[in-house]
Amino acid sequence: MENILVLGMGKVGTLVGLLLNRTFKVTGMDNQEPHYNIKLPFEVILGEVRDPHLMKSEMAKYDAVVSALPYFLNQPIAQLAHDLGVHYFDLTEDVQTTQFIQGLSKTSKKILAPQCGLAPGLIGIIGKDLTLSFDKLRDIELRVGALPRYPNGLLAYSFTWSPHGVINEYLNDAEAIHNGKKKWVPSLEGFEYINIEGQEFEAFTTSGGLGTLCDTFEGKVDTLNYKTIRYPGHGKLMKFLMYELILKEDKEALVRMLSTAKPPVEEDVVYVYAVVEGWKRNTLSRKEYFNTFYPIEIEGKKWRAISWTTAASLVAVVEMVATQKLPQKGFLKQEEIPFDKFLETPTGSLFLT
Repeated sequence: MENILVLGMGKVGTLVGLLLNRTFKVTGMDNQEPHYNIKLPFEVILGEVRDPHLMKSEMAKYDAVVSALPYFLNQPIAQLAHDLGVHYFDLTEDVQTTQFIQGLSKTSKKILAPQCGLAPGLIGIIGKDLTLSFDKLRDIELRVGALPRYPNGLLAYSFTWSPHGVINEYLNDAEAIHNGKKKWVPSLEGFEYINIEGQEFEAFTTSGGLGTLCDTFEGKVDTLNYKTIRYPGHGKLMKFLMYELILKEDKEALVRMLSTAKPPVEEDVVYVYAVVEGWKRNTLSRKEYFNTFYPIEIEGKKWRAISWTTAASLVAVVEMVATQKLPQKGFLKQEEIPFDKFLETPTGSLFLT
C-alpha cells in the first residue's frame, strides 16, 4: 500500500491526511477547501464526492481510500472501493452502513474496514483485549465521552465533531446483549451515573458504539453494552428537543440549532472506560481500563482530543494493514485487532503519551 486517497478535509480528515502522509503518499479530496487554513504537505483536489463517475475515475488511481465523510455518504464510496479492488477504511458509527459493507465483504478482493474511529473502533479493541485473560465471561461494559473540558450552559456540550453523527447515534436504536440475548434497545435510555476522579457524569445508551461486538460475543456473555458519557442533565435535554419538540422529524433544523448554540471548543477531553467481569480459574474477577486524553500538538498544530484520538485510531489500523499485521481482504472487525500490536504502530503509540 503506497497511494492513499483521503475523502473529507474536515476537522478529523485533515489530521488523518497529515498522519498518513508521514508514511504514505496522500491525496486529499473534498468539495470545498480544507477546514483549517494551514499549509498541508499533500495535494488536495476539489471534487464532488457524490459524483459516481468522478469518484470511480479518481479512486482507481489509489491503493486505498479513507473516508472521513459524514456517515450518510459512505455506502457508495464503499461500493466503488469494492468494485475497484481498493482497500477501504472509514469512521462510521452508523449500523446500516456497516451492515451494507459487511454484505460487500463477501466478494471483496481487498480489506473493507469501517468503524475505525474512537467508538466504534478503539473502544472495541480495548474491550476485546480485556476479555483475553478470562476463562469465562459475564459482562462487558464500554463507555466513551468526548466533552468540553470546561462546560457551560444546561446542555454542557460542544459539537467538536459531526453534529449529524451525534444526532444519528442519539436517534437510532442500539445493539446490546441483555440476559444473554442480542437485542435492540432505544438510545437516550439506560441512564447511569459515573464518578471519575471526583467529577460526576451521566452515561446513556447510544447507537453504533459497539460496532460488531454483539455478533462476536453473542452466546458468550450475559451483558454487553455501550454508553456515551456526558455531563449530568445533557441526555434529558436532548430527549426534550428530539421527542417533545419532535425535532427528530427535522434533523437538519436540529443540526443547525445545536451547531449555532454549541460551536466547537479548543479545550476538550476524551474519557475511555471499559470494564469486563468473568471467571479466572473459577474465581469471579473484574478487569478495567481507563484513560483520559487531552489536546496534543501534531505537525506544529494543537489538535483537539476528539480529533486526534479519532484520526490516530484509524491511521493505526491503516498502518497495520499496510504492514500485513492484519488481513488483506474481507471485512475487518475492530475487535480482531490486537491492542498491543495497535499500540506498537507509529500512530497508535500516540495513545501511550
